[in-house]
Amino acid sequence: MIARTQDDRQQRRTLLTVLALNAGLALALGIGGLSADSSALLANAVDNASDAAVYLISFLAIGRPGSWKRGAARLSGVMLLIFGAGVLLDAGRRFLIGTEPIGPTMMGLSVVAAIINLICLQLIRRQHSGDVNMKAAETFSFNDFASNGGILVAGALVLWLGQAWPDLVVGVLVAAIALKGGVDILRDAAKDRPAEGEGQ
Repeated sequence: MIARTQDDRQQRRTLLTVLALNAGLALALGIGGLSADSSALLANAVDNASDAAVYLISFLAIGRPGSWKRGAARLSGVMLLIFGAGVLLDAGRRFLIGTEPIGPTMMGLSVVAAIINLICLQLIRRQHSGDVNMKAAETFSFNDFASNGGILVAGALVLWLGQAWPDLVVGVLVAAIALKGGVDILRDAAKDRPAEGEGQ
């Protein structure tokens, strides 16, 4: 019981740290995305904002019954699905009305975001936790890190080609990663059945 309490405290500290990092990163990416007219950066900003919200949900789930944790994980998965759908709609809108993303801004912010998301990923993986909400948090951080690489490539292509389509393509890919992450989280929550004698 004491070890469990210590694990819960460590998980709370980790989730609070990654929550703060993602909230700050979401603000920076949002400002950068608007100034750079970048669908990919805005998608990543909304992604990190949703991550921060999910980390808060996961934080509140620590130490609670298994049914509460599974419900929190399901909510996390649904939020990712909603986010992914919203990004797809925004990318379609930008394709129709036109956009002029700024490559260097995309590249610079993607590198900063990648470093922060890698730190978050390492902090979460140090927990070695089988908790469904910690698994969800790890999924979010890995998805973000992968998305940052795509934005870096897109920014380079925008700068080289002088065209907007790489930004739109990566925006759609970020949405696809989010949709897959949401499905994976919902699947993990469905598989996370309580063992006999375990609290519901």
